[in-house]
Order: sequence, then structure tokens, then C-alpha cells
Amino acid sequence: MIILIQLSHPAHFHLYKNVAKNLMADGHKVFILIKTKDILEDLLKQSGLPYHNILKEAHRKSKLGILWDMLVRDWRMLRFVKNNKIDLLTGSTVEVAQVGWLTRKYRVNTGEDDMRIVPLFQKMAGPFIQTILSPVSCDNWKLEPKSIKYNGYHKLAYLHPNQFQPDRTVVERYFSMDKPYFVLRFAKLKAYHDIESDAHGINTEIAQHLIDVLLPHGNVYITSERELEPQFEKYRLIINPLDIHHVLAFAKLYVGDSQSMAVEAAMLGTPSLRFNDFAGKIGVLEELEHKYELTFAISPSEPQKLYDKVAELLSMPDLHETFQQRRQKMLSEKVDVTAFFTWFIEDYPESRKIMKENPNYQLRFR
Repeated sequence: MIILIQLSHPAHFHLYKNVAKNLMADGHKVFILIKTKDILEDLLKQSGLPYHNILKEAHRKSKLGILWDMLVRDWRMLRFVKNNKIDLLTGSTVEVAQVGWLTRKYRVNTGEDDMRIVPLFQKMAGPFIQTILSPVSCDNWKLEPKSIKYNGYHKLAYLHPNQFQPDRTVVERYFSMDKPYFVLRFAKLKAYHDIESDAHGINTEIAQHLIDVLLPHGNVYITSERELEPQFEKYRLIINPLDIHHVLAFAKLYVGDSQSMAVEAAMLGTPSLRFNDFAGKIGVLEELEHKYELTFAISPSEPQKLYDKVAELLSMPDLHETFQQRRQKMLSEKVDVTAFFTWFIEDYPESRKIMKENPNYQLRFR
């Protein structure tokens, strides 16, 4: 087949990078389309995967600007699909659904956000989606009839043990591991779902308090999408973005207002605290918190709860062992998402029929 993969966020690069390599190795022709977004293009350059940037302009931060950008990408992708005789489109974007429908091509959307959290996506993409692949913990709302549910998470596509093994020597390229260390993550909170919910996270005062609490127990490293205040610059973690998961795997604790990195930490068995307005609202994170106890959500209206939870975790003498055991329980009940996605795309649409009739077919991809 000739397959188009659209990536609109660095997280989508990680989701699809091994799937794309598998598809190419199996003889399919794969095109990757992107827009300029944070470090997305840098990740692709370093990976060696070929790609085309169809929206190099700066991403707009208003709802109207986001809509305009989407229409531009729709038009450019439409031309690309026709010019390159694409057979199947896949990705986590509205454009995959819309352009696939317009050109009458097979299309497989992937999603991990509950649709009530991203109602704009549901409105813009829903009527045009053919199939959406989602974790069993996701609530796809009006799109449930178009859903195929799997036992896994997006982040397992690249952090499952079959796909990734943490390497201490990678971490030691950047700093000594003689002392425990903590990773803090500050997100921009400017994605469309953040704008719709008026999301809040870690401010300057809370960040400083966290650093003061953590420093007596080890080193602090900050990775940030937003501009850092001058007093935090000395903690900034400057590394190759492809190495961040090695650093996260050996951290004693993760604290941030990014739910994406909170899930990544959970996949690696690193205790994670997320501090934003999505606490209690996202199915994937709710499952990781209440079923597996790998991550914990705290509302920005209750910073003292954040400090108390940090203190509680730091006081656990067997913190690492406990969370690794919880991780193993989670992994034993999930599939290798890269292997499952590769099969699903290669055998589509027959794979959709198989999963509708026998959802347990996915268990062969553990």
C-alpha cells in the first residue's frame, strides 16, 4: 500500500515512529506529513524518517487561528493525497478524517483523549471518521460506534519493553547519577483542548516551592515548553529530545502540568504527579491512577495537596520497587501497541472486521 501518516505533535512522532519503520520494512510506501510544532521536525530529522512539512508557519493560538491552520492543512493534504495516489491515511488529526472522506480513501484515526474533553475534535472530525483506534479506557462518546478499542496506551507504542529499554549510559552523557534526581515538566497549556478548558498548571510560586522541597533529596532538572523564569534557568535540562525517556526512566519522581509526560513516566514505572485542570477527567490517566496507582492527579486549586503527595512519596523506603511492580502488573494486561497498530493498518479494512467480531484477537500482540 501507499500510506500517509500525519503528525501534528511530538507525541505523535513517538506514537508512529516504530509503526512507520515496520510498514516500510514490510514493503509499503510511507509518506509522513507534519506541521511546525515545537521539536517535531527536529525529532524527524534525527530519526532519519523522510517527511514533508505542509505548514511551516507559526501555529496560531486562538480558536479562529487554529481553524484557519486546519483548513490550510486540509487543502495541502488533499493535493498531496491525489498527487501521490495514497491508499490509506492514518493519524490523530481532523485532517486525516476530512481528507480521507473527501478522497474516499481508507482512514484510521488514532485517539487517546476522551471526546468530551475535546468536543471541537468530535465536531470537526466525527462525521468523517471511518475508524478510530482508542484504548479501552477512552470514552469516545458519539464516536463509540466507529471505535476499535485495544488494551494499551499511545505511549506504550514506544515505551513497551519490546520497543524501548532504558539505558543509564545515555543519562550519564548529561549528568552524574550519583544522586537521585527529579524531573519537572512545564507545558504551554495552549493546545486546543487546553484553550477550550482554560487550563491552568504550575505557576512560578508553586515551581519554586517544589524545587525547595526536592533539592534536599537530590538534583532537580526542568524540561519546559514555555519560557522559563530567570531563577529556574540553572535547572533547565538541555539534551537531545530523543533521550528524554532514558532520563525519565531513572528519575525518582516526575512532577508536571503535562499529562503526556505523566503517562510516559507511568509507562516507565516512575512515580508521576500531574497538576492541571484535567485532574479526574481523562480516562487513560484515571485508569493509570485508580487501577494501577502509577500516577496521581491534583487540581491547581489545591497546591498543598501537591506538596503533601510529594512528601508522602519521598518518605516511601521502597518507592522504586513498588512502582516497578505496579508497572509490571499494567504491562501484563496490555498489548505491544506498535505491533498491534502495524497489523491493523496492514490488514485494514479486514482488521477492523476481525476486531469487531473478536476483540481478543489483539492478545496475540502482547
